[in-house]
Amino acid sequence: MTTPARRYSRAGTASPATNPTLAISSSGGGSPRSVISLPSIRRRFCRSTGTPALLNMRNSKELSVPFCFDLYSKYEKLKEADAGFVGDSLNRNMFVSLFCSLRSISNEVKKWRPAGADRGFTFFQYNLTIAYHRTNLLARYGRWSANTNGGDLESLGFKEGYRVDVDIPGGTWADAPRFHDILILNTGHWWWAPSNFDPVKSPMLFFENGQPVIPPISPEVGIDIVLKHMVSFIDKRMRPGLIKFFRTQSPRHFEGGDWNQGGSCQRLEPLSPEQVEELFSLKNNGTNIEPRLVNQHLFKALKGSDFRILDITRMSEFRADAHPSTAGGKKHDDCMHWCLPGITETWNELFIEHLNNIKVRN
Repeated sequence: MTTPARRYSRAGTASPATNPTLAISSSGGGSPRSVISLPSIRRRFCRSTGTPALLNMRNSKELSVPFCFDLYSKYEKLKEADAGFVGDSLNRNMFVSLFCSLRSISNEVKKWRPAGADRGFTFFQYNLTIAYHRTNLLARYGRWSANTNGGDLESLGFKEGYRVDVDIPGGTWADAPRFHDILILNTGHWWWAPSNFDPVKSPMLFFENGQPVIPPISPEVGIDIVLKHMVSFIDKRMRPGLIKFFRTQSPRHFEGGDWNQGGSCQRLEPLSPEQVEELFSLKNNGTNIEPRLVNQHLFKALKGSDFRILDITRMSEFRADAHPSTAGGKKHDDCMHWCLPGITETWNELFIEHLNNIKVRN
C-alpha cells in the first residue's frame, strides 16, 4: 500500500492526507522559538573573519563530491517529500543549511512544526516539508535522584544522575517515523560529555523495561544498547517506504585543549592528511577522538540493517577552518558547529545524491 503524498496550500492548510498530529500555531506556523530568518541564521553560524567557507569549500582533494551550482535542478530531487532531521545540534546545523539553500531559490515557504519537532517549514514550490527534531541521546533521559526508600542504585551509593531509558525514544521524535518519508538521524556528541554527564557527580544511569541495569554500565555500552533499540523502534513504527539515513559523527577541531580548557580553532586553511591523523587518530587519544570512536559504535549497530550511512566524517576532518570560532557568540571558541555557508552544504549534496540514487534504482 502506498501512502498518499501530503500536499499543502499557500494558505497553510493541509489536505486530509496529512498526518493528524501536525501542529500549527495560531499564526499559521510553528511556535515562536521555531521562527528562522536567513540573517539570524547567518549571524548564529557564520564566522566574521577569514575566507568565507563556501569559497574554499572544495580546497581539499579529499572532497570529491561534485559541486552543483544548479540549485533548482538539485532540489527537484526533493519534490513531494517530508524530510525529518533527528538528532543533536549538529543535525540542526545540517537542517538549517538545507533551509538556507532552499530559501535562496524559493520564496513560497511557510513555517510548519510537526508534532514534537523543534522547527519545520514547507516549501510549496517543491511540496517539500523539512523539520528538525531535537534529541541528544535518541533515547529518553532526565534527572534522577535517589529514593529515600532505597533501591538497587541507592544500595550501590548513587545519589543523583541522569536516567536513560535505553528502550524508549525521546518524545520529540517518537512520531517522526510515522510522519516523514525520509529520516536523517545522528547521535554521539552528548555520549562523551563530562560537562553534562559527570561520571561521578551526575552519571548516566541506564534503565531497561523500567528497571535499572545492574550492574551499572558505561556510556560505551549504553550507546550500543540504545542504538539497537532505536533501530528496532523505527522499523516497527515507520510508515511504508520510509527512507532511513544515519549520519556519521561530525568532527570537532579544538586545539590547545577542550572547549572548557581554552581550546581554539583559528586556522584559515584546511588541514593536511598528516595534520588530520595527528588530531583524530585514536592512538593519540587526544581531545578530538570522539568522531572515530562514535563511528565504531554506529557501524557496529547498523550492520545488517537497511539504514543508509551518510558518511561525512572523513571529508569534514580536514575543515578545521570552517567553524564559527570566536564569532560563535559563546564565551569560548565554537569549534564544533559549522559556518554557513560551508561544509554542511556538502553534507546535504551527498544526502541528495544518495537519495537520487535510491529513486533511480527504485
